[in-house]
Amino acid sequence: MRISLFTDIHANREALSACLAHAAKLGTERYAFLGDLVGYGADPAWVIDTVQEYCHDNAICVLGNHDDAVLTGPRPGMRDEARAVVEWTCAQLGKQHLEFLQRLPLQVELDDMLFVHANAWSPRQWGYILSAFDARSSIAATRRRYTFCGHVHEPQLYHMGADWRAAAFTPVAGTPVRLSSQRRWLAIPGAVGQPRDGIPAACYALFDTANHTLTYYRVPYDTATAAAKIRAAGLPPNLATRLELGH
Repeated sequence: MRISLFTDIHANREALSACLAHAAKLGTERYAFLGDLVGYGADPAWVIDTVQEYCHDNAICVLGNHDDAVLTGPRPGMRDEARAVVEWTCAQLGKQHLEFLQRLPLQVELDDMLFVHANAWSPRQWGYILSAFDARSSIAATRRRYTFCGHVHEPQLYHMGADWRAAAFTPVAGTPVRLSSQRRWLAIPGAVGQPRDGIPAACYALFDTANHTLTYYRVPYDTATAAAKIRAAGLPPNLATRLELGH
């Protein structure tokens, strides 16, 4: 099965549309959305509607911290710009959108795979995986061989052997990585809607369960339109600039 992995869409219609079209051409058979459907971008209702349609067709979707903030309010420590967008987003969503977010689980297990937004050791605390040590903590918290998560807006790949030592592997866009069955893996596809590694192109990944290969992709999209919508909505202007610069 070919499973396409999308995370941190952040209400970016243009980026999600481009990634979905790209994934469809590759023969994707199932879709997984790893949280943060909303936040930062200007099309939260459209993104939720679109993801909900895919969920009706057996897609996987988990809750992200920005999705949770729309439901329960911003967490302490959330940046001012993020708080402002949470308030704005709430005003854009209808009852059906909020009900969909409320139904989302924190994590989903399927066969030998775990899908979660932030990490496996404490999904609702929203801790970041920023190092091999963090990745090991997450891998050790589940019995699944493959963990797919988001939250970090840069593509990352970690692996851990039988000696419990974890290491990072740098993925190259478009180059399949064979995930050895002798190791356990944690993959972060990067952000669809707000990449932060200096490359504006949207990120997602495709996992082939038959061949045990994971391929990261970068998909160019209409960043100018997405940024213009953010400015027109009166959202913090640096959020628009971030899309244009990729960081």
